[in-house]
Amino acid sequence: MSEAELVQILTRGEDSRHQFKREAHNADSIAAELAAFANSGGGRLFLGVGDDGQIVGLDAANVRRVNQLLSNAASQHVRPPIHPITHNVQTEHGVVMVVTVPDGLSKPYIDNHGRIWVKNGSDKRHVTAREEIQRLFQRAGLVYADVIPVTGTSADDIDEKAFAAYFTRRYGQSSEVAGQPLSQLLQNLGLGDGHELNLAGLMLFGKRPQRYRPAFEVKAVAFPGLVLHDSRYLDSEDIGGTLLEQYQRSFAFIKRNLHHIQADRGFNTLGQLEIPEQALEELLVNALIHRDYFTSASIRLMVFADRVEIISPGHLPDSLSTEAIRHGATNRRNPTLTEHAVHILPYRGLGTGIPRALHDWPTIELLDEIASNQFKVVLPRPQLPSETTPQVTPQVTPQVGDLLAAIRGEQTRTELMDALQLNDRKHFRVAYLQPALDAGLIAMTIPDKPNSRLQKYRITEQGQALLAKRH
Repeated sequence: MSEAELVQILTRGEDSRHQFKREAHNADSIAAELAAFANSGGGRLFLGVGDDGQIVGLDAANVRRVNQLLSNAASQHVRPPIHPITHNVQTEHGVVMVVTVPDGLSKPYIDNHGRIWVKNGSDKRHVTAREEIQRLFQRAGLVYADVIPVTGTSADDIDEKAFAAYFTRRYGQSSEVAGQPLSQLLQNLGLGDGHELNLAGLMLFGKRPQRYRPAFEVKAVAFPGLVLHDSRYLDSEDIGGTLLEQYQRSFAFIKRNLHHIQADRGFNTLGQLEIPEQALEELLVNALIHRDYFTSASIRLMVFADRVEIISPGHLPDSLSTEAIRHGATNRRNPTLTEHAVHILPYRGLGTGIPRALHDWPTIELLDEIASNQFKVVLPRPQLPSETTPQVTPQVTPQVGDLLAAIRGEQTRTELMDALQLNDRKHFRVAYLQPALDAGLIAMTIPDKPNSRLQKYRITEQGQALLAKRH
C-alpha cells in the first residue's frame, strides 16, 4: 500500500471494515479489536492514525513495541488465535502500521475474559444476546438450531400417525415392526435425545409445534396495492402446523390470491397460474428448510398487485452470496431438518432449487439483507392483458369475483360462505363481502338494518355487468 492509497482510505473515515488508533498499549484492548474483526467479516486496523483520520505516525521504537504487543494479543489474548497480516507504510509523519484481519474461519473468537466481540458500525460491541451467540456458533459448525432440544416436549407430542407413515415410506417397514419405543426411534433418527424432541422433530412431526415455538409459522397477507403499509388487505392467514402443513397452506394461499391464465388451455379449464407453480414451490420449501431457526421470527409471505415476496428470518450464511446460490451453491444451515425434509416436502437437497426457480421465472430477485437479518425473494407478477384477466384492484379481486359467481338470487351470509366453502367469518367479511359492497357489486336486501338476522345479499346490475364481462 502506498502513502497515497493510505491517505485515500483515511479520508473516507472509520467504518465496520476500517478502525483507526493513535497508539496501542494494552493487549486486551487490541485483542478485542482483532476478535471483533474476525467475528464480523474481517477488516483493517490502522495504528498511528487519530480518530479524525489524521496521521500521527509511529517511530521505529514504537513500531517494534507495537509489533510485539500485536503478536502477543493475537496469539495469547484471543481464542482461537488470530493470524493478522501487518504492513508498514512510511509517511512524512512516521510509520502507519496497517493490520489486516481476515474473516475468521473458526468463529466465534473470544477474548481472555470470555467475551465475544463483533463490529457495530465503526465501533465494536460485546455480544450478550443468546440468539446472536448461537448464530456465531452455528457459523462455526459447532451447533445447529434444528438439533437443540425443545424444553418440555416428549414423544407424546409426536403425531404418531404421520411419523409412522413417514417411517414406512422411507424404510419399507412399519415403525412397530422396528420393535423399539417411539422415543428411541426418534433418537436414532436424530429427532430427539430420548427424552425431549429437538426442533427438527417438533417441526416435522409435532402435533402442535407452535405451542412450543409460536414464532415458527408463516404470516401471509395479500394487499390490493403496491406497498406494505397499506391498511387494507384482501386476504390474511397465520399459517402454523408442521413444515408440511405450512407448505401446503402457504401454497394454497398464494394460489388463491394470484390469477389463472387460460393461455392455450380449454375455455372450461382453470388455466395455469400467472407465476409458474414450480418456482413458487421451490422457493416456499427453501424458506421453510433454510431459514434461521435461531431467530425467533416468522416467515412472511406477501402478495402485492405487482409482486410476491417471501421473506425468511436470517441472512445468508457467510460462505454464501446471492450470486453463488443462483448457480447452485448451498449451505445446510439445518442439516437434520434437511435430511428428513427430502422425504416429506418436494425438496431435493442438491442446491438446485433456486436455479430451477430462476429457470422457470428468470425475473426473480434475491436480496440478502444483512442489516435486517433476513433473506428476501421477490417474484414480479406479469402485466396481464385486460381482455384476459381484469386488473386486480381493491374492488375487483379474485375473491370478489368468486363471490359474484357464487350468488344465486338472494342469499344469507351463511349460505354464501357455504357456497364458497369458507369457515372463517372475519376472512369472508374482509376479503369477500365488504369489498363487494363497497364497490357496489352486491347490495343488502335490508340496507337500513345491516345487522339484521334476516339480512340477505343480491348481485347488483353493476355486478352482473362485471360478471358477464369476466365470462
